[in-house]
Amino acid sequence: MEYKLYVGNLAYSVTEADLQTLFAQAGAVKSVALIKDKFTGQSKGFAFVEMENQQGMDTAINMFNGKDFQDRALTVSIARPREERPRFGGGYDSRGGGKDRKRKPRGGDNKQRW
Repeated sequence: MEYKLYVGNLAYSVTEADLQTLFAQAGAVKSVALIKDKFTGQSKGFAFVEMENQQGMDTAINMFNGKDFQDRALTVSIARPREERPRFGGGYDSRGGGKDRKRKPRGGDNKQRW
């Protein structure tokens, strides 16, 4: 079973090592994943911390939820499972609304321009 916590409202300067050190006060930490923007590499202000057991997870929630850490009040809760998202998306209408439509002429001179 996973004992994963969501940690929100983090300062952008917080590192995974900072979180590892902080949450180790509550119990054994299995992993820390600081979520970063894939283009800039800057922190998005939240992370997931996985604890070794239920007791460590409960202790961490009680110790750190609402606690100030680097001038920000942390939000610590049990992480929800990731929702399924469609693999492909976008604006293409697969019901035939794409290429096969006839174009309408532009302009006011009634000449067809393609």
